[in-house]
Amino acid sequence: MSKSLVAGLSLALAAAAFAAKPAITAKAALKLADGSAAGTVTLTQAKHGVLIVAELSGLPAGEHAFHIHAVGKCEAPFKTAGGHFNPGGHKHGILSDDGMHAGDMPNIVIPEGGAAKVEVLNTHVTLEPGHKNSVFHEGGTAFVVHAKADDNTGDPAGNAGDRIACGVIEKE
Repeated sequence: MSKSLVAGLSLALAAAAFAAKPAITAKAALKLADGSAAGTVTLTQAKHGVLIVAELSGLPAGEHAFHIHAVGKCEAPFKTAGGHFNPGGHKHGILSDDGMHAGDMPNIVIPEGGAAKVEVLNTHVTLEPGHKNSVFHEGGTAFVVHAKADDNTGDPAGNAGDRIACGVIEKE
């Protein structure tokens, strides 16, 4: 076998092994204040951020804020989840001139019947441990759905109202 063929096969095998590396994933089971299920959120590390897929149920119809909060604790009325995940110390809001919290995400719309599927790419967080913006920092993180829409500018929380659902983000 020629040296170039061996080198080519070695490179191909190395590339295949690298490509086969499984993505880092996580999940959160959302609960309402009464303990009933409100859906699941699946997180997958992507090259440019974290793909968040939320399959929601049992929520009131309307527009709601949907954030990552700084503490992995969900005891009703969910104040235990702390404020928005904000490792960079920025002001709140996607439309803020002074940056945004890493946990700020677009509002979600729940139709009559209370069920929806939402997909968001959050480019400000990672599932990779050891990074300042990792959702797996000490104390953990949680998803929170609020009663009202986020105004996308009001600091510190966008005037989004009460916390109506919460789920701790856990490694898979």
